[in-house]
Amino acid sequence: MPKLSIKQKNWLLSAHVAFAALWTGTVLSMFLLSLRNRNADNGDALYALNSAINLLDDYIVIPSAIGSVITATFLCWTTNYGFTKFYWVIVKWILTTGLVVFGTFWLFPWGNVAEDISAQSGLQALKNQIYGFDSRGVLIGSLIQVIFLVVIIGISVLKPWGRRPIKEKKQAIAD
Repeated sequence: MPKLSIKQKNWLLSAHVAFAALWTGTVLSMFLLSLRNRNADNGDALYALNSAINLLDDYIVIPSAIGSVITATFLCWTTNYGFTKFYWVIVKWILTTGLVVFGTFWLFPWGNVAEDISAQSGLQALKNQIYGFDSRGVLIGSLIQVIFLVVIIGISVLKPWGRRPIKEKKQAIAD
């Protein structure tokens, strides 16, 4: 694929930043709703908070995480960033992959179970051990996601660690 022009790269980078901002802000919102969820005083409010958490996850977090990964892939593929040229890019890929896996296999299911239990049991869900585990998982898991997303954004801005010494390795092998 040919390299992007500066204008094309800036549009793609803008889309990437927008997806990252949506993902981060929405997970922060999920954390705040989950925090409020602990003090629900009626069953309808408890269910509404759990439902809102899942609504945000389904319709904003998942698409924005996918958009972030897709735009990052195109940025690496079509610019000088590459996939493995810079340590900061590698770290971002590792952290992002970890967040996607964690969200897919733990956070998303915990949210769904908490919503289902609160729909069936109302305020009695607060006495259910499975609900307690899953709602705490959403609370702690969303906080962890926010922290790591902020770290990833910081890495994007600061670009620490620099370029990997790929050329030096090739020269050492040739000698």
